[in-house]
Amino acid sequence: MSVTDQLNLLSQNQPKPLSITDRVYEELYHRIINLALPPGSKLSEAEVASQMGVSRQPVRDAFYRLSQAKLLMVRPQRATIVMPISEEAVHEAIFIRAALELETVRAAIPVMTRERIAELRENLKGQAAACDAGDSESFHTLDEEFHRQICAYSGHEQVWTLIQNNKAHMDRIRYLSLETGNARNAQQDHSAILDAIAAGDEERALEAMRGHIYRIAAIGSRIRNEYAEYFDMSIL
Repeated sequence: MSVTDQLNLLSQNQPKPLSITDRVYEELYHRIINLALPPGSKLSEAEVASQMGVSRQPVRDAFYRLSQAKLLMVRPQRATIVMPISEEAVHEAIFIRAALELETVRAAIPVMTRERIAELRENLKGQAAACDAGDSESFHTLDEEFHRQICAYSGHEQVWTLIQNNKAHMDRIRYLSLETGNARNAQQDHSAILDAIAAGDEERALEAMRGHIYRIAAIGSRIRNEYAEYFDMSIL
C-alpha cells in the first residue's frame, strides 16, 4: 500500500464533518505545528477570515481555543501572535505520553490479533516510504496514526485525545526533528515497538516505547540550540 493509499484510508476513517470553527482551528493548529506559522508570526481575525472564506466569529473562537492550548497570545486591539515553543510544556507532554502510552501498550498486547498486527505493519511500510521520499508531512500523519491505533486496540482510544490535547509544543519539536533527518530513527523505533508487541513481549515493548518517547528530550536540546529563535520569549 502506497503512502497516498495510506493517507486516503485515514481520511475515509475521519469522524463526522467538522464545524466551521473546527475547520479553522484545525487549519491554524496544523500550520503552527508544522512551523508554516513559526513562533512570532502575527495573525489578524480579519485576514484569516478572508483567507479561509469564513466570517470573523469562527476565527475568533478558534483563536481562543488555540490560546487555551498556549499556542497563541490573543491581544485585544493588537495582532495575535504565535507563541514560542515552551520547554516546560514539552517536558510535560513527554511525561504524559510515557505515563499513558506505556499503559496502552500493556493493555494492547493480550488482545493483539494477526489482523491488527498486519494493519500496523502496513502503516510501517507507509512510514518507510515517506522516509525514502523525504516526505515529513506524510510521515507525521502516519506516525500519529500508528500511536492512535495502539491506543484503539488497547480499548482506550480516548487516551489518544488526552495525549493530543497536551502535546502541541512537543509536536513542533517533532516536526523540526523530522526536517533534520530523525524520521528514519522514529520509524525504526516504531518497528521495534511492533516487533515486541507481536511477540507478546511486554517488557521489551514497554522499553521500546519508553525509549521512543524519551528520545524527544535529547532531540529537544539539539533543536533548542539550532532554533533558539523559536524558543525566545522576547518575540512577544
